[in-house]
Amino acid sequence: MNEVRIGIIGLGTMGIEHIETIGNTDHVRLTAVCDYQKSLADEQAEKNSVKAYYTANELMNSGEIDAVLIATPHYYHTPIAIDAFEAGLHVLCEKPVAVHKADAEKMIEAHEKHPELKFAVMLQVRTDGYYKKIKHLIDSGELGKIYRVNWIITNWFRTQTYYNSGTWRATWKGEGGGVLLNQAPHQLDLFQWIFGMPTKIRAYCSLGKYHDIEVEDEVTAYCEFKEGFSGLFITSTGEAPGTNRLEIMTDRGRLVSENGKIIFDQTEESVSEFLKTTKSAFDAPAIKTIEIPTDGKVGIHQNIIENFADAILNGTELIASGEDGMNSVELANSFLYSSLEDVTVELPLNSAKFAQTLNKLM
Repeated sequence: MNEVRIGIIGLGTMGIEHIETIGNTDHVRLTAVCDYQKSLADEQAEKNSVKAYYTANELMNSGEIDAVLIATPHYYHTPIAIDAFEAGLHVLCEKPVAVHKADAEKMIEAHEKHPELKFAVMLQVRTDGYYKKIKHLIDSGELGKIYRVNWIITNWFRTQTYYNSGTWRATWKGEGGGVLLNQAPHQLDLFQWIFGMPTKIRAYCSLGKYHDIEVEDEVTAYCEFKEGFSGLFITSTGEAPGTNRLEIMTDRGRLVSENGKIIFDQTEESVSEFLKTTKSAFDAPAIKTIEIPTDGKVGIHQNIIENFADAILNGTELIASGEDGMNSVELANSFLYSSLEDVTVELPLNSAKFAQTLNKLM
């Protein structure tokens, strides 16, 4: 086996984009497409000289594919992935891996029965040189102990016309959430990928604050981590101009990621040591400002698809496994649960309780 035959399920905007990406990727070949809209499946099949299918199970039982790329609306991710594993197929799933943690757990349980298969999630921003650099700086200890993390990610401005463009959009039944599930999953993934999962969360989510929608369009979440630092995650689809600023306060200064740059205001000595030993009442440690270079690589879908194929063919470690993908879902669920139930959530989240809350909303 020197290539992976892949079928795409779901031919919306992302599904069609993935068709082009696969065409530019080595060791992967598109052999089938699937969509319940027959005309859409037929159009893409003819255009790309592949076979068309109109149900996921029909595609899975065709013998035409080794793997599926799931690009359907969120709620379909779980049943399609489970059926794919039972059919002996590798799975690459669009983000979020599932609407809620309980569904993600079902997918992981199904995968555990077939460990020979690969289960990956389209979290391509992990491959961006910008965020890989920040993670390396944290993991290396070069920045010292983390004191506090703030991420303001509000450059997701959306109009009412955007939400009106599909009846499934911004509904509990159709999408399962708002900005946390649709716009911010990549940042939620990076938040836990870089800093680890919090142990405690208190969040405030506004439902339809700026738009005529059921779900959250503004979120402010306070997190506590086992290492002792705190984190703040703020996101919205109602602010213009929006902000994308990640600020990390550490024992050796302040790292700011904003406007395509990583700026480190580095203290010349440990902040904690200076605080304890200086004889001055008001002085602060001297600093030098450094712009930290990156490799310039952009986190694109092709990186994940290449890695997925390499994992199948050569056993390479996945960049983002299905198990990894559950973490950002758990964060999103925890933020919503904390706000809806007006409680502080201690992680791990009780997935059954959140599923009950979501079912009531639906």
